[in-house]
Amino acid sequence: MIAIVRLAWQSLANRKTTALLTLLTVAISVTLLLGVERVRTQAKASFANTISNTDLIVGARAGQVNLLLYSVFRIGNATNNIDWQSYQEISQHRSVKWAIPISLGDSHRGYLVIGTSGAYFDHYQYGRKQPLRFVAGSPFSGLFETVVGAEVARQLNYRVGDEIIIAHGISDQAFSRHDNLPFKVVGILAPTGTPVDRSVHVSLEAIEAIHVGWESGARLGTTPDAATLANHHFEPKQITAFMLGLNSKIQTFAMQRYINTYPSEPLSAIMPGIALHELWGMMSVAEQALLIVSGFVVIAGLLGMLSSLLTSLNERRREMAILRAMGARPGHIFFLLISEATMLTATGIALGLGVLYGLMTVAQPLIQQHFGLFIEISAPTRYEFTLLGIVQMAGILVGLVPALRAYQHSLADGMTIKV
Repeated sequence: MIAIVRLAWQSLANRKTTALLTLLTVAISVTLLLGVERVRTQAKASFANTISNTDLIVGARAGQVNLLLYSVFRIGNATNNIDWQSYQEISQHRSVKWAIPISLGDSHRGYLVIGTSGAYFDHYQYGRKQPLRFVAGSPFSGLFETVVGAEVARQLNYRVGDEIIIAHGISDQAFSRHDNLPFKVVGILAPTGTPVDRSVHVSLEAIEAIHVGWESGARLGTTPDAATLANHHFEPKQITAFMLGLNSKIQTFAMQRYINTYPSEPLSAIMPGIALHELWGMMSVAEQALLIVSGFVVIAGLLGMLSSLLTSLNERRREMAILRAMGARPGHIFFLLISEATMLTATGIALGLGVLYGLMTVAQPLIQQHFGLFIEISAPTRYEFTLLGIVQMAGILVGLVPALRAYQHSLADGMTIKV
């Protein structure tokens, strides 16, 4: 048995070019199959870990997926704003333990600026109820102070004490910048793998202050400087959304119904977990399509291996006949072809895994930077090992076809081949 395996290895070594092309075909298909599965599962985990221990998210009347996307993942735009008085009334409800207001709409060098309060740093949690931590500095306390996320600090090389300029709106252009009102970086957050890393945090009062003179959406004349604005008291007029933590989980549905029927203005309250479930339902078709495509790529790779083995088999019929003449039984020839298919598949799987982890190592920071998804580099999961096992078994089954044909060839048939 060991001799046949060694013979199979030597046979593949003698057909280096064909074997190498077959290996690459299997490796690429395995890389794509596991890559799609890894991105799919890690994307879900990344989204699910973005917010934790928050009972309700409240925004203007809209679909719950849209509200979840713009309030938590900073994707899309709000349909409307919320009146500040409504926020205060709801946040003071007897069922509410804490509330985090959020105001969106400004930016800094491609990163979103979030107007919020100190409650954001006290109560916002991600992952498995992990709180926000500071690697340097502390939360903002002054009017023109800011706390930046880990990625913002890393990409723009910010340190505590640096000054930054916020731009009006999402497009950071020279004419839209509040260049007369610089913000001082007073804190840098620890990495979270969530949109928090790509955010610049300022106070709600600061959002109001920098927009004095911008009421029409553009700068009108000379705007006040920081010293002048510091002598005024600012209170928000509107916010984009807010998050709620309740005293008891039992009160969630009652509080949601209260907000959804709020008489002063049309509001929507969503539970993050249910909204995420709906989002996955919307994406399920795309997920299945990707898995089907990657499955067909694996099938194409295995069919390529079958074609290679069958083609080489016609060229090796004299070799098989000589082996028979030297005492090899039909079963030995059968096992020889099965061993070659098994080796090609196993080596292709190993090579595919190596390519996958190499690509993940290179692409991980780029994916996190541009798409906000943290792809964890970890050992294959049980499900991924199952997929690899299926590919290996399929490779062995593919090897049965040429093996059976070789088994059926007679000694005389092999010896009478003309050259």
